[in-house]
Amino acid sequence: MNKICVALIEDDDLTRVGIRTTLQQREEIEVVGEAANATEGRQMLTRTCPDIAIIDIGLPDKDGIELTKEVKSSSSKGIPGIKVLILTLWDNKESVLAAFAAGADSYCMKNIHFENLLGALRFTHNGDSWIDPAIARIVLQQAQQTSSKYKSNTKNDFNPTNTYSPGKIDNIINTYTLTERELEVLHLIVEGCSNAVIAKKLYITVGTVKTHVRNILNKLCADDRTQAAVHALRSGLVG
Repeated sequence: MNKICVALIEDDDLTRVGIRTTLQQREEIEVVGEAANATEGRQMLTRTCPDIAIIDIGLPDKDGIELTKEVKSSSSKGIPGIKVLILTLWDNKESVLAAFAAGADSYCMKNIHFENLLGALRFTHNGDSWIDPAIARIVLQQAQQTSSKYKSNTKNDFNPTNTYSPGKIDNIINTYTLTERELEVLHLIVEGCSNAVIAKKLYITVGTVKTHVRNILNKLCADDRTQAAVHALRSGLVG
């Protein structure tokens, strides 16, 4: 079995030791390094090249978001192939959006149950994004707000090249074509509702719900329900 190589950058000794000790009890996980600040963490990541770096936002010398930017940089200074899982006590909107904008692959709260953390590591290692339900709501709310602002603009007032990179324009336009009903369905998906529950809440059939879900995933270029909220952010809904 191929192990998931994990590095941990966390300044709180008890938290870092607790996570490391618990992860080491799992055969599928190999902790290849740890650090208590961003400077040492950056050097450690360069040396160990783990599959996933668990990074705390509140590091003493440089916040984890800035470190994430450096790690995920497309320049020669970046560390290719490393996925980043943000682990933090902060669930405010600014921190969440900044983390994903910096390139974070997943976002977990420090009070996460260990089994859920393992699941988050597996998801992240497989190329998916894992976000706590509360964080997903923040992403969705931002998507809804930005979509509403876009719809209120006239054709002459909107110039996508002022806000987005040219390579993303087609995906952005597709994202903005979410209907009001699809936004309602997306909201309930983030709430964790099943298709049957969504159908009951919206007074539509399960078959109709499935159609809406399929359309949402297609428009957001998402592979699954969790990715839909993340892609809403990364496709340009948040500037």
